[in-house]
Amino acid sequence: MSPAVARQRAFTLTEVLLTLAVCGIVGAVALPTYQEQLVRARRAEAQAALQRLMQQQERYYTLHNRYVAFGPGSTDGDARQFRWWSGTTPARSAYEIAGRPCEERALDECVQLVATPGTGRVDVHFRDAACGQLILMSTGERRASGADPRCWR
Repeated sequence: MSPAVARQRAFTLTEVLLTLAVCGIVGAVALPTYQEQLVRARRAEAQAALQRLMQQQERYYTLHNRYVAFGPGSTDGDARQFRWWSGTTPARSAYEIAGRPCEERALDECVQLVATPGTGRVDVHFRDAACGQLILMSTGERRASGADPRCWR
């Protein structure tokens, strides 16, 4: 093979640098979008967990005429039947969930389920700055502690 043929098959330094620059730009644009989609997926997972837990609370209320307060440290037998994490296991979850009485009301009237992102018992690195805590009440009200009005859409 002659040197002229070998030179035609090789990449120049300019071509390699240009390719790296394009990859860097694409990565810089794609990474925030990817991270936003991960947050939205984990938020949807927490919302589904809140819905399941509220259904469980309503079944319990039908039998006992009261709701159950629960959380990660619950030792009460009734409270321990409620899962306090949003994912498949606590380590793989983004939200810690707690059930507590609604403001100024007793558990025989109202319960609110609060999903808190990124605590020490779940993925501590997870953050949801747009929505913060997700709150579902037995009255049907859905709220978030963050400023984004699209948290429950």
